[in-house]
Amino acid sequence: MSRFWSQVVRDLTPYVPGEQPKITNLIKLNTNENPYPPSPRVLTAIQAELGNDAAQLRLYPDPNADLLKNTIAKLHDITAQQVFVGNGSDEVLAHVFMALLKHDAPILFPDITYSFYPVYCGLYNVAHQTIPLDDDFTIKPKDYCDRPNGGIIFPNPNAPTGRLLPLAAIEQILQGNPDSVVVVDEAYVDFGGETAIGLVNRYDNLLVVHTLSKSRSLAGLRVGFAVGHPDLIEALERVKNSFNSYPLDRLAIVGAIAAIEDEAHFETTRQAVIASRTQLTENLRTLGFKVLPSAANFIFVQHPQSEASTLANKLRERNIIVRHFKSPRIDQFLRITVGTDAECTALVEALRDILH
Repeated sequence: MSRFWSQVVRDLTPYVPGEQPKITNLIKLNTNENPYPPSPRVLTAIQAELGNDAAQLRLYPDPNADLLKNTIAKLHDITAQQVFVGNGSDEVLAHVFMALLKHDAPILFPDITYSFYPVYCGLYNVAHQTIPLDDDFTIKPKDYCDRPNGGIIFPNPNAPTGRLLPLAAIEQILQGNPDSVVVVDEAYVDFGGETAIGLVNRYDNLLVVHTLSKSRSLAGLRVGFAVGHPDLIEALERVKNSFNSYPLDRLAIVGAIAAIEDEAHFETTRQAVIASRTQLTENLRTLGFKVLPSAANFIFVQHPQSEASTLANKLRERNIIVRHFKSPRIDQFLRITVGTDAECTALVEALRDILH
């Protein structure tokens, strides 16, 4: 700690991202990356943007990323004025906390959820209150109604549990909080849920956040977006243009457009992950694991006779890494990204060897 640190920095407990180790022959199942490459159109679009040289890179990108906004709007049958884009959904969420969730009353989010939320609260001095998940790790909509708040945010499917909240339950929360912004973080919705974007024209207090890191396999390009009423989008634009007017570079914009437009590739890889998740869940239950129902590209598992930390360490010895959270209520669970069929088979065989 330096004497030059501000009090804000002194008080922060930073978010800890998933480990990115440099290990040969690693089976990496800890950060929910898509096991399949993005659409081949992405590379083609990037190469076309560069042309025969890198001259285009001397120019700033479009600060509004209008072509990308139009592509997103067309995909979801909305207007470009209802779309905000940023450098990954984490940056989008950061602007959401500053623009829409910083009020006198505390915001609400689950006690077990994306661990960046309390970090943003600390960074921006946003008061918050956590709402316990049910015993089966589901969100109970009634717990978010008739409770004064400065806003509500939750992932759907939730992370790290993978559990899905149906659209009817989301509407219950929206209807119970007409004077609060409700932010639905849909990083994983393409792997088993129905997006709430279809509700934005009916609820002016709804903001839906997406990323292209997961189902579009673009974690390396960093592209995220939000959809909501134009008034909500304007608030995000005001914060963005007070922070970084050019959050998306030229290559990210064209690559994202290409990925979104290749629906066939998206559907093929999405269905492959879903099928692998189903098989992996069945295989782990055969080994005695408790596996929560998941609508994401990961599963949340617990073995009643084995310490989660021990299992994680023994898997690491076999060059397989998964995510172990040490938080209350979930310290005996492992979050396992759904990999290729070959990676899932290797994981199951390693666990069978460890357990027996």
